[in-house]
Amino acid sequence: MHPPSIHPPTHRPSAAVSPSPGAARCAPCGGATALRLRRRTRGRRARPRPEDVCAGLATWHRVGAWILPPPSPPPPPPPLPPAPRLAARGWGSCAYTRDGFAAGIALRKGLPLPRLPPSPRPPNCHSSRMPEESSPKRSPQNIPYKDLPHIINADGQYLFCRYWKPAASPRALVFIAHGAGEHCGRYDDLAQKLTGLNLFVFAHDHVGHGQSEGDRMVVSDFHVFIRDSLQHIDLMKKEHPKLPVLILGHSMGGAISILTASERPSEFSGMLLISPLVVASPEVATPIKVFAAKVLNFVLPNLSLGSIDPNAISRNKKEMESYTSDPLVYHGGMKVSFVIQLMNAIARIERALPKLTLPILVLHGSSDKLCDIRGSYFLMDTVQSQDKTLKVYEEAYHALHKELPEVSTSVFTEILTWIGQKVSAAGETSHT
Repeated sequence: MHPPSIHPPTHRPSAAVSPSPGAARCAPCGGATALRLRRRTRGRRARPRPEDVCAGLATWHRVGAWILPPPSPPPPPPPLPPAPRLAARGWGSCAYTRDGFAAGIALRKGLPLPRLPPSPRPPNCHSSRMPEESSPKRSPQNIPYKDLPHIINADGQYLFCRYWKPAASPRALVFIAHGAGEHCGRYDDLAQKLTGLNLFVFAHDHVGHGQSEGDRMVVSDFHVFIRDSLQHIDLMKKEHPKLPVLILGHSMGGAISILTASERPSEFSGMLLISPLVVASPEVATPIKVFAAKVLNFVLPNLSLGSIDPNAISRNKKEMESYTSDPLVYHGGMKVSFVIQLMNAIARIERALPKLTLPILVLHGSSDKLCDIRGSYFLMDTVQSQDKTLKVYEEAYHALHKELPEVSTSVFTEILTWIGQKVSAAGETSHT
């Protein structure tokens, strides 16, 4: 019998109904099948009351109390987007990111360094690591350096090299330093003649020249040319430790040769200079122009001050056309920053000349419009060498080895005779 206060429903459920998730539960039996007999909800959802009747245990009983479901937890917030990792301005590197700040905090607190995922590299940030084999370094002419003889300087720049090896055992090493705007390939005819004396000749294109890396005719400091020359010479001396070394330079290469020899005056058996850059032309380097160039170097360092006049290279029309049509020769304007570096080199040469005591041969044309012949006279008066010779070619222009046949033939004879004598003298000294 049912309690008199409870009227059974007209329809008794055959089985308990499974509680739906989040439904209120009957306190006595834990069921969720509440039959609200005394209330008519008319299809509306009613709030549970204690007087409701439950049939959860196959017996009718008052609910008395409902166990309400716990409130649903709020949905988790969406993940925040990763903070952008930006390179610090002015540092020129991608390493200074928020990773650096986290590492700094950890070091200050004595904590282990955090391990963060690698930062995405900004589009204008270049890695300083060596290139992968899948993307080999290429020359300015888009030739892979793995297919070209080269060295890598202290700045990681690839320098194209040339080597002229004699057929017999070499008697000496000769390093050639080329001039501004050109490349070492223009000395092939001279190098071939030197190999006839069993001399091992080698050279490279300076930074920013020919097939070497670097912006065209741009160098951070003129000493980079000297440093790279000494590096190349040291590599060759390591392969041929017992051979004497001579250095040959033309134009700006003459300035490089002077400063290179002045850093190691006892390591060279002789120095040969063709139209060397020793002093600035008084007509070009006036005080006003020098001051203007120094000011422009701070404001517009890449401003062009004009290109090298091909007509001042040689009187030989054939050689002048060869110079003009050579794709490896820089025919653009000389930048203000490069002119400043040449001026700095001239100032260093003036201080370095008194240190030189090695044998020197200087060849210069009297009509040279690019490198003033007064620099060669100044050199002869300043160096302390006991063995020094200056030969002037009347009416000749700048590139004596590319001059008219009668001049170039005389120049080659002079060079071969002088170098042959110095190599023989160095060989006799080494044997004794």
